[in-house]
Amino acid sequence: MTGPGGALLVVGDVITDVVACHAGPLAPGTDTAAVIRTVPGGAGANVACWAARQGRCEVRLLGRVGVDAAVWHERELAARGVRPRLVVDADAPTGTVVCLVDEGAAAERTFLADSGASLRLGPEDWSDALLDGVGRLHLSGYLLFSGSSRALVAVALKAAGARGVPVCVDPASAGFLAELGPDRFLSLVEGVDVLLPSRDEACLLAGCPDVAEAAASLSRSVPLVVVKLGAEGALLARSGEVCARVPALPVTPRDTTGAGDAFTGAFLAALLTGADAGRAMEEGCRAGAAAVGRVGARPPARD
Repeated sequence: MTGPGGALLVVGDVITDVVACHAGPLAPGTDTAAVIRTVPGGAGANVACWAARQGRCEVRLLGRVGVDAAVWHERELAARGVRPRLVVDADAPTGTVVCLVDEGAAAERTFLADSGASLRLGPEDWSDALLDGVGRLHLSGYLLFSGSSRALVAVALKAAGARGVPVCVDPASAGFLAELGPDRFLSLVEGVDVLLPSRDEACLLAGCPDVAEAAASLSRSVPLVVVKLGAEGALLARSGEVCARVPALPVTPRDTTGAGDAFTGAFLAALLTGADAGRAMEEGCRAGAAAVGRVGARPPARD
């Protein structure tokens, strides 16, 4: 059953993460000792799992995976309370990301990404019936970095607009965003209700080095802009002004992978259940702290 505000539908990437935690710099040309784990990931899937962790609304996920890991990913999503609708791609493997986590640098991470099947999600995978009972649609920004999934975004935005379903977008990757171009990105997401960039993404999109000014600028075209600032918490901007700031919770970081996804998932779940944006940001910061305190980008499976 959906909650009072309807279900959350997330459309985005489902990825296999290979997380390698190493202490100190990598040693080029030879071995570097590391603890290596293979865990489920993907920005879209992570957001869905952290939203479901709140236990306040139904969470659904549309994504695309390869035959190689479809059953595993479906099981892992269901174990965290998500209702998955995974399209199985017969020609491309599940996307894989190698996450290099430097335990000697505040658990900062570097990604090596092979998107695989995830960016082959296309308009043929969409049905307007996916919006039945949905109170909010969230689109992973990774969808905008390939032609097929960009076409899906256009279809989904049109369908959501016709039904009056508010839409949120997380830009997802400053690197890919720079390649796509800020102006093109903003034109592709025109009409969304909430934008949830990181500090780097906000500054890149606004063409401004000051994050508060960047958020204020973006909020002149997007009704609600929430910028995730990592260890500095988050800030909110509306109508050209920064309206609120929420501090991060103190935590000893083990792995920062997925912290922004955790924030986004908890934030959206809180909005759906009637919280105002400030309270939703507090929930997001709490989830972000929980995420960096554990290895991997998702919450633990439900009992």
